[in-house]
Formats: sequence, structure tokens, C-alpha cells
Amino acid sequence: MGTNHVGRLYSVALALVVFFLAWAVVAARPWSTSAADPRLKVLAAREAQLRREAQLVNRVVAHRWTAYRAALHARQAEIATAKARSSQRAASYAVAPSAGVRIVTLPPLTITRTS
Repeated sequence: MGTNHVGRLYSVALALVVFFLAWAVVAARPWSTSAADPRLKVLAAREAQLRREAQLVNRVVAHRWTAYRAALHARQAEIATAKARSSQRAASYAVAPSAGVRIVTLPPLTITRTS
């Protein structure tokens, strides 16, 4: 009773080749039909609708952002103008007080409660 080791080795190698070949055939799915699933058509239509809505939303956001930036620049210009006017007023009021003006500091007012 002898065993042929070379024969076993070849049979194992052949079994592995057949296994991987069968695996490749199953993975390729040559028997599948190209009939489209109706759910995929509905999904594609929904995706197209969402893309159109997203483009519309992006346009609206871009328009609003442009309007916001224009309003912001106008507001900043108004603030700069107001600051310039207030600094001009402060400069005109910064004249030293005349000799006839006195500054008086009064003690704090005390209020007592009576019931």
C-alpha cells in the first residue's frame, strides 16, 4: 500500500484551480440579464429631481449672499461715515473750557426711607 504524493499534490493543485475558476465565473455573473430594476428607474428620477432642486437652492443662496454682502458694505460705509462725523464733533467740542466755567463735584445724594 503505497501513496503517491505527487498525485495528491497535482490533485490538490487542480482542485484549487477549479475552485478559483468557478469563483471567477460566479463573480462575473454571465447569466444575469440586463433588465433594469424599476426601483432603480425611480431612484434615478428622484436623484435627477434632487439635483435640479439643489441647483435652484444654490442659485437662491448665491443671490441672497450677494445681496447680503452689498448691504453689509453699505452698512459699513454708513458706520465709517458716522464715526468720522462723531470724531469731527468731538474735535470741535474739545476746545478748552473758558475761564468762566467751573466744575463742581457734589457729595452723593442720601435718601432715607420713612414708613
